[in-house]
Amino acid sequence: MKFTLSWLKEHLETDATLDEICTRLTEIGLEVEDVDDKAAFKPFVIARVVSAEKHPQADRLKVLMVDTGAGAPVQVVCGAPNARAGLVGAFAAPGTYVPGIDATLAVGNIRGVESRGMMCSEKELQISDSHDGIIDLPEDAPVGQSYAAYAHLDDPVIEINLTPNRPDCTSIHGIARDLAASGLGTLKTRGAPSFSVEGETPVKLTLDLDDPKLCPGFSLRLVRGVRNGPSPRWLQQRLTAIGLRPINALVDITNYMTFDQGRPMHVFDAAKVTGNLTVRRAREGETVLALDQREYKLGPNNVVIADEDGIESIGGIMGGEHSGCDENTVDVLIESALWDPMNIAKSGRSLGIITDARYRFERGVDPEYMVPGLERTTELVLELCGGAAARAEVVGYKGYEPKVVDFPYSEVKRLTGLEVSTEESNSILARLGFTVSGSGERVSVSVPSWRPDVDGKADLVEEVMRIHGVDKIKPAPLESHAAVNGRILTTLQIRTRAAKRALASRGMLEAVTWSFIPEDQAKLFGGGSAALKLANPIAAEMSDMRPSLLPGLLTAAQRNADKGYGDVAIFEVSGTYENDRPDGQRRVAGGIRRGTASLAGGGRMWSNAVKGGGKPVDVFDAKADALAVIEACGLPMGNIQIEQGGPEWYHPGRSGTIKMGPKVVLGYFGEFHPLTLEALDVSGALCGFEVYLDAMAEPKKKATRTKPALELSPFQAVKRDFAFVVDKTVESGAIIKAATGADRKLVTGVNVFDIFEGASVGDGKKSVAIEVQIQPVERTLTDEDFEALTQKIVASVAKFTGGVLRS
Repeated sequence: MKFTLSWLKEHLETDATLDEICTRLTEIGLEVEDVDDKAAFKPFVIARVVSAEKHPQADRLKVLMVDTGAGAPVQVVCGAPNARAGLVGAFAAPGTYVPGIDATLAVGNIRGVESRGMMCSEKELQISDSHDGIIDLPEDAPVGQSYAAYAHLDDPVIEINLTPNRPDCTSIHGIARDLAASGLGTLKTRGAPSFSVEGETPVKLTLDLDDPKLCPGFSLRLVRGVRNGPSPRWLQQRLTAIGLRPINALVDITNYMTFDQGRPMHVFDAAKVTGNLTVRRAREGETVLALDQREYKLGPNNVVIADEDGIESIGGIMGGEHSGCDENTVDVLIESALWDPMNIAKSGRSLGIITDARYRFERGVDPEYMVPGLERTTELVLELCGGAAARAEVVGYKGYEPKVVDFPYSEVKRLTGLEVSTEESNSILARLGFTVSGSGERVSVSVPSWRPDVDGKADLVEEVMRIHGVDKIKPAPLESHAAVNGRILTTLQIRTRAAKRALASRGMLEAVTWSFIPEDQAKLFGGGSAALKLANPIAAEMSDMRPSLLPGLLTAAQRNADKGYGDVAIFEVSGTYENDRPDGQRRVAGGIRRGTASLAGGGRMWSNAVKGGGKPVDVFDAKADALAVIEACGLPMGNIQIEQGGPEWYHPGRSGTIKMGPKVVLGYFGEFHPLTLEALDVSGALCGFEVYLDAMAEPKKKATRTKPALELSPFQAVKRDFAFVVDKTVESGAIIKAATGADRKLVTGVNVFDIFEGASVGDGKKSVAIEVQIQPVERTLTDEDFEALTQKIVASVAKFTGGVLRS
């Protein structure tokens, strides 16, 4: 929300400086985001052309001698057709930045003649689009003085960062009201508009809606015989200062009312309206060419204003090009209406239209100002364009019924810690426009029509707090408890953090991808159901809620590869969606590695080769990442089971499923199916995983947080190697499980270190070599003990896998 200082002071009687006003705005919750003090205009001065001679080398150029009021005349080469001796204009010396041409002037040489400055046009100073000639001021303009001060261009522009719950401050009048309530001046009140009316408005209006809330009120007035030329200089300067382009007087008046009073208005050229107007839902497939020159396809969710020929305006959002006002407009229909905020927000979003009118209507405008806004706009039209006003037509509005909020004064202390007397609370609320009735510790407060955001007692506490002074809240330490504080984070939050730390420690970078993905990608990863389609996607290719983190991560990795960064390891811990119910949202830790981005190191460097890096990533890299997440989340790794294969988007022979027991699936890992990569337009060595953090059981509660004593065996651990010949179909995990189960007290670890297939082990067979770590606990083991343990390991593997010891 932008406004100029002089514009604000039209509504606020105050002697406060710019700095004081900006400080107070921030203090009362209207945070000042930027202040443009117009310092860029300070170098421009008023100057008089003493002489104007023809350029010796160019027919269209003149050599001017310019009196800047600072001594001897300055030579300037100028090509403006109106440059002449005696002209008074705006001069820019070398070193001045000229905003209209986005350049800083220097001493120039134009066709052999030195030029020490520039006589400026209005377009070069961004005052208007006029560039037919240089600025031509009255002869009595004070030479040597600031042009900005003379032309009122030095008016500072203030921009506030307005929060969505403050629709009352989408107007300069509302901002002034808040400042006056805070004690920084007095709010000026303008007298009621006064003008005569002649006859009735011939165009009648009908509200043809199944839900009256869509348009709670509509007012309309015809003004005959207007002259719609350019708006006056003061109005153009104000609109330009806040970033709006002046168009013509009628349109500029509606824009002025939008910012001055927070009341969006619309004007129709009455000659272009056929018959009467109807407010109705658009019909499926109807189109309208809007004022932004774009055609919009509408439907029943959009409310429109239509005449007998079709749609003339998208209600509360944007008018139609057909009935727009131009320099030929003679009779004008002025509209002031009320619209349903939710419908305006949905319609604007679905159509992709952002306007100042939508911005205000979707937050809520003052319903009681609908008719006064029409009166004020009519007054401005008569003042600036002339004409004769007809009697207004008002349809549908039933008046404002104030919300009444029960307000216990004690809530101020309870919620803010501030000690505010009841008298001050009443005074603050009254200055803000609230009506307080009753006495004692609880009162009833009537909410003014311009505050639709106030619903309960907490909102009233906020009003008292921000005007009394947020800076008066004294910092206080948290209460100290006698016992150690309990756990604050949930188990899922703790595991989310643990998963992120574990993956980051493995050299992966965290990514944040969209929760919305294209339909074809969603179907590729098990989603794409109608229940997970977005009703109003922000883009056509972001139509479905994601069933997996992998599509976003894979496409992100490919974008990096396309830019020359092929070795990528990224992860994300976020939500995926199986259905539209609350239990259908999963918490997932997912990641992918591309190229040679393994834990050992990416890239073809000799140092990586020493560590085993520099090789394309594979299924085992993804497996290690997934297991690292599970271990970081605190699950007992001895109970983890790995099964071959995974979902269809993984490579069938290079993927696995991680389970806790026979039923609970914790996640999947592996290399990706070539068809999956082809469908995503992704290439390269890729592997990935997903671990479901919400599938992990809650840890068992312990009687104490104290960790048990560390027990280390005083005896030396021993490692023994075994090689078993098994069928090719036997998984290595089954051999590890069998060897571990032979004696869980002595066997503390089993690892596969070699797999061999060849004629020497037989057809359909393979040799799997494992390393078994044996940790004595009670005594040093003898040869007989080792022999007995060996027999138990061999027997266990033979029993569960059919393997025999390789000879």
